[in-house]
Amino acid sequence: MVLLAGCNQSSKNQEATLVQDAASTRSPQSEKIQIVTTFLPMYWFTKAVVGDAANVEILVPPGTEVHEYQATPDNVKTLATANVLVKNGLGLEEFLADTIKNAENSQLKEIDASKGIQALQETSPVEKIDTEHAHEHNHEHSSGNPHVWLDPVLVKQQVNNIRDGIIAADPKNKGIYQANAAVYIKKLDDLHNEFQQTLQNYPNCTFITFHNAYPYIAKRYQIKQVAVVEIPEDQLTPQDIQRTIDAVKKYKVKTLFGEPGVNNKLLKTLSQDLDLTLHPLFSLETGESNPNYYFQAMRDNLQSLESACK
Repeated sequence: MVLLAGCNQSSKNQEATLVQDAASTRSPQSEKIQIVTTFLPMYWFTKAVVGDAANVEILVPPGTEVHEYQATPDNVKTLATANVLVKNGLGLEEFLADTIKNAENSQLKEIDASKGIQALQETSPVEKIDTEHAHEHNHEHSSGNPHVWLDPVLVKQQVNNIRDGIIAADPKNKGIYQANAAVYIKKLDDLHNEFQQTLQNYPNCTFITFHNAYPYIAKRYQIKQVAVVEIPEDQLTPQDIQRTIDAVKKYKVKTLFGEPGVNNKLLKTLSQDLDLTLHPLFSLETGESNPNYYFQAMRDNLQSLESACK
């Protein structure tokens, strides 16, 4: 009995030691690096790279217009304690400069996800409908079109930039970041192949958009965005509507694209009056937080493009 009791006590001691060892090998939440991303696509790509090895936050709430975002005091506080900031770059996040300055975080490491990417300038005519009254907002960017996240090939470069920047900030988890990035890049390769194989069947496909977010898709897959029709974001006048109709007729397209979640009353009216089909096309500035949502939304875009091109 004494021997048995001694064995039981020894077993308990071993279990306690194993639990302590396991606890000591876990990374406490406080030991994980703190990464802040500017908006949803940057969050997806960063989260895909780090998995659970780092904490990732987002500054611009999904569905909020990133082009004109105004930073909040909470944004400044978040950056003040962050280790890494991941941004899209190419002039998109205009609010960042003052926010970073106000955060006074000299240790903050910035990752420009678009480093090394050659931005496109205007690739198609822009029809400005708001000629009678001033347009409150201006989405023009001196650094070129920033919507590179809509091209899976360029996203691969963004993921590589994010991976390398985070490894430099957190080298102890290098293996995790490399492995996670490789998995995501393989999915991007598959997505690119789907787009290429599908859209190569429609070399003469033309389309009009109402948000200048899609020139990278058009260039990559050799379809033609013939024009961007900029409709004023404030109240439309009858003259605005007529100018929009004239612009759509001018380019003789069969399909209109509207963004899901945006008030599409005008586009619905246009499509009905002109006997055109209205399809959704995502700019991916809103959606679910899961990094794999990117592939779902992009495949929805591919389906819309193929339907429009047939």
